[in-house]
Amino acid sequence: MTQIEAADGHRFDCWIEPAQGERKGGIVILQEIFGVTDQLKGVARTYAALGYEVAIPALFDRQERGVVVPFDKGPKGRDLMLAAKLDETMQDVAAAVAVLARNGGKVGVIGFCWGGGLAIRAAQTLDIGAAVAFYGTRLPQYLDRPLKAPMQGHWGTEDDHVPAEVLAEAQAYFPELEVHTYKAGHAFANDARPSYIPEVAAKAHARTRTFFQEHLIG
Repeated sequence: MTQIEAADGHRFDCWIEPAQGERKGGIVILQEIFGVTDQLKGVARTYAALGYEVAIPALFDRQERGVVVPFDKGPKGRDLMLAAKLDETMQDVAAAVAVLARNGGKVGVIGFCWGGGLAIRAAQTLDIGAAVAFYGTRLPQYLDRPLKAPMQGHWGTEDDHVPAEVLAEAQAYFPELEVHTYKAGHAFANDARPSYIPEVAAKAHARTRTFFQEHLIG
């Protein structure tokens, strides 16, 4: 864990996972409502093994420093998320992107749950190579400007956080958004939660790897 600084002077924690072997670029992972969890660090190691330097910014540090919410304490995480201001959160995301960009290569963003929605905002506003959302939530608030970067998304057809009509509205607003759906519920790629479906998670991550190979490495 290291500390980085956002444009407004806010200093916050950021987990950095060095690339293994030849560095191909960078990936910023945006958290669920639980903080920088050991599960996300495992995802970071997986992508670092592919040659990406990976950063996980602690997006709750503005609300409560160092907090990691247990998976069975969802209401606390939700309260922290609701207390976060989108413009401030995106300053922190931008700072993490900048840290990786300084080391060379293109930077991608992967977001999960709350972070999945933030990944859409990153593709709208930041200088990144591509973004991927895993079961991104709060989609209606992002339907206010076009995508600037290539965007891929993965959602479960049984996800009660993202009803079918909400996803359809997002697809209509972002016709270039590459959407993949699976017979799964929310958080199907989190291997530390009961909702995990290994074969679905593997397929979604395989598509993510291919997408980043195309847009970050070429």
